[in-house]
Amino acid sequence: MKRTAIGIDLGCTNIKAVLLNENGNILHQQREETREQDDKHWKQAVKTIITHLEAQAGQRIDAIGLCAPGLADPTNTCIEFMPGRLPGLERFDWSEFTGKNILVLNDAHAALKAEASFGAGKGKKHALLITLGSGVGGGILINGQLYQGSSQMAGHFGHTTVAAGTHLRDVTNMPGSIEDAIGNITVTERSYGRYQTTFELIEGYRRGETFATWLWLDSVRKLAVSIASSINLISPDVVIIGGGISQAEEALMKPLEHFLELYEWRPGGKHTPLKPAQFSDLAGAIGAGAFALSKTNNS
Repeated sequence: MKRTAIGIDLGCTNIKAVLLNENGNILHQQREETREQDDKHWKQAVKTIITHLEAQAGQRIDAIGLCAPGLADPTNTCIEFMPGRLPGLERFDWSEFTGKNILVLNDAHAALKAEASFGAGKGKKHALLITLGSGVGGGILINGQLYQGSSQMAGHFGHTTVAAGTHLRDVTNMPGSIEDAIGNITVTERSYGRYQTTFELIEGYRRGETFATWLWLDSVRKLAVSIASSINLISPDVVIIGGGISQAEEALMKPLEHFLELYEWRPGGKHTPLKPAQFSDLAGAIGAGAFALSKTNNS
């Protein structure tokens, strides 16, 4: 009988959960509204989801994983730091609350684990995942293992700089970060109020609007510079692009490939392939379950 896990992605808008087996097959899934400011609601919702999926499984669940924004603690027991979002999340012990052993990790780390286990990074030894959405996140795979780093901070790709000379700083105090350069959270400011979302900006680019074309390509160029820098640092087998902005597909990937031709170091003609992420909004839940299974394997 195949081993099974429950994976839960606690987001600020929705809670997404899956029951999956060790091959990555989703057996059941469930979604609930988070209601971010009501911690009693989302804590109880997670507990109820676990009970429901356990009943659906019809067999013993081997592992439970949960991901959320923020930095996990060194033992992956809780989210230790997440200021300003999901009040009540920091240092909340999910295992104690539910009476079950639950492993906790950062949501972008979980997305990387999903791709490494079952998706675009499967079979790769070293990989970099970049998630482009409201902000910019990421994860690193080294020697086939998720690399979380000291204080679980590794892979925060969005908080690397492409414009160190600016006086503006992002939420981590980094000047000129790639998150500020391409994240949806700053598009209104970057476009002087002309566009409210990155989707609107990209539609302007597709229509050939001069300002949208300049702004979008400038953002993509900065992304390419950051990716090339990360390739020099990590030397991955593949760079995986995920998140909502990645749904722009050719409008993102085509100019990104062209800019990487300029900036990527390619000794002997070798270049690092870019691949779109295979999992969309369930990546966090799938990766949380895969992470928990991998840890029970090693115990």
